[in-house]
Amino acid sequence: MSTGRGRFALPALCLIGFCLFAALGVWQLERRAWKLDLIERVERRIHAAPVPPPPPERWDRVAPREIEYRRVALRGWYRHEAETLVDALTERGPGFWVLTPLRTDNGTFLVNRGFVPREKRDPDARRAGQVTGEVAVTGLVRLSEPGGRFLRPNRPAEDRWYSRDVGRIAERRGLARVAPFFIDADEAPNPGGHPLGGLTIVRFRNTHLIYALTWFGLAFLCLFGLVVALRPGHSREQT
Repeated sequence: MSTGRGRFALPALCLIGFCLFAALGVWQLERRAWKLDLIERVERRIHAAPVPPPPPERWDRVAPREIEYRRVALRGWYRHEAETLVDALTERGPGFWVLTPLRTDNGTFLVNRGFVPREKRDPDARRAGQVTGEVAVTGLVRLSEPGGRFLRPNRPAEDRWYSRDVGRIAERRGLARVAPFFIDADEAPNPGGHPLGGLTIVRFRNTHLIYALTWFGLAFLCLFGLVVALRPGHSREQT
């Protein structure tokens, strides 16, 4: 004869599985709602006329959702001596993002000027693109990416960057009065062809409904198993 503990083990496992899979299904539905909102917001903003970025007095108060992917236009002077290369994996292969401080009358903005392949990491290999004088920049506001990538943390002391961490880059370069976000430059060509801008990913996979249905299906199976395990006939078969 099986023990009383054994009789309740299967129903308990089924109940735990049902709660877990149902919770995962609900979480995927919430993620789907967030993704749909993001897609709609990005699609609307990338086609809007460019506006000035938030002024310094609003940097501490502006909500990320309010400015992310907003199309902005600004004018200033690049500080090429303080550029930072951030490791990049793109549809054009591995290379680097070139982040360059842009000094403006309203503070400094880190501008992701675009992508360069590994053979172009040295500024001397793309000297034509190191434009001087006042420039006009149009692009998308992007949020800072602190920390680095999974299993590849940023190493500021070694000047090795795996994410566009605005705060740490500004600190490493000794920059003051820097916006807490960065600007992804648009596809306007740079002299010499590099850096290559306009590579911001603005299309997002949305498979959350499929995942939600999968989790709910597993939750249903657990519920079915729980019902079977609690049937009087099944309990007698266990003894």
